[in-house]
Amino acid sequence: MTTSTLFLPEQRTLLKQVSWKTFINLLTDLGDNRSARLYYDQGVLEIMTPLGEHENNNRFIECLIGVIADELNLNLKRFGSLTLKREERLKGAEPDSCYYLENEPLVRNQQNIDLASDPAPDLVLEIDITSSSLDKRPIYAAFGVPELWRYDGRKLEVFILDKTTQSYQQVTQSLHFPWLPLEIIPQYIRQSLIDGETATLKAFRSFVRQLMRS
Repeated sequence: MTTSTLFLPEQRTLLKQVSWKTFINLLTDLGDNRSARLYYDQGVLEIMTPLGEHENNNRFIECLIGVIADELNLNLKRFGSLTLKREERLKGAEPDSCYYLENEPLVRNQQNIDLASDPAPDLVLEIDITSSSLDKRPIYAAFGVPELWRYDGRKLEVFILDKTTQSYQQVTQSLHFPWLPLEIIPQYIRQSLIDGETATLKAFRSFVRQLMRS
């Protein structure tokens, strides 16, 4: 008899008819020292536990964004899987990564974010390899996140918030990095699995510098 091991990028559990109070209590009970991420939208709760492929993609894309910020001399504030929630909208999320760019000066001295008084992150990254059952775009739209990146293990999709309709439109150009060819991100992720992350990040830095000079 032969056995094989199935490596999943993430594990997801979807629950329905969950009250806001239960969602908040669950956040409190689980605490901050955990890997599971929670998403809540009007009674529907998804619990996602990231595994190897998910986290590797997340961390490497964050490194790519860091290189861009460094080369463009942008002040970038990283908040990782920050808990975002708005009770009046009955929505909550813990993105894989989130960043402040334009609004960085407004939160520069803060280590906690409250959407009741603070702006939403300028950019949110979601790794969604196993096709989440919960569409997170309405959640982030309710928060007012201007730009959402979603990577499915093969391609990067970018969505920009339409303030008129309060919904996301898929685009071919990043709001914050309009000069960046979107297909480059998956290409460098694949390259990192061959050449290693350090060498690939050096190559990406050279690419950004050349693009900025052109």
